[in-house]
Amino acid sequence: MTKKQYAPAYKHQPIERLFENVYWVHGSVKMAPGMTTNRNMVVLKNLNDLFLINPIRLNKEEENKLKALGNIKAIYRLGDFHGLDDQYYIDTFSCEFFCQEGQTTYPKQKADHFITSESKAPIENAEFFIFSKALFPEAALLLRDQKLLITTDSIQNWTDWSFTTLPAKILLFCMGFKTKLLIGKPWLKRVTPKNQSMLEDFESLLKLDFENLIAAHGKPLLGEARTRLNEIVKTEFQL
Repeated sequence: MTKKQYAPAYKHQPIERLFENVYWVHGSVKMAPGMTTNRNMVVLKNLNDLFLINPIRLNKEEENKLKALGNIKAIYRLGDFHGLDDQYYIDTFSCEFFCQEGQTTYPKQKADHFITSESKAPIENAEFFIFSKALFPEAALLLRDQKLLITTDSIQNWTDWSFTTLPAKILLFCMGFKTKLLIGKPWLKRVTPKNQSMLEDFESLLKLDFENLIAAHGKPLLGEARTRLNEIVKTEFQL
């Protein structure tokens, strides 16, 4: 039998506590030769169970720290354009896999459960938000107790160019990325139906009660996330 090949554990920072029972890892991913950028994983803990949001494969030292935190029970892919390390976790930890239907970037992994707006969240007092207009699956997860919104590519908070090589930085800058809170322009262009708008989804998202945000790229935004996003939506959709 051919041994499965997984992507390596790319450079990343140590596991860091964000809130009680909420952790994150700031890491990287290689897009092409000489093209590396950052990405994030969120870890939620409920009793002794861990739930990984947009998983990142860790080096052995940090993987051992992750295992020491608890049992990896399930992984969640919130955006269609992520999923590089999902199969590694599924095979290594025999954990359950959650995603929306219609995955296209990494379609081979078979979901144990599909994420919908009615799906039960991995921890109490939390809920999924679905970008219902998007052509490709994209969701967010709201943790009400922490007023934390977890996103993937839809909303990102770039504060620096950590883990981003110069060629990648130039490309991202040309694609509209700057060191600020933003709606991912490549994502928005790709998921928006022809001659339609994603405004309705963002207006629904802004009805959620959140103050903090962590995306799959950039750094956490602690405080005023909803207020700032509201202004960005007005600008992006020319309201």
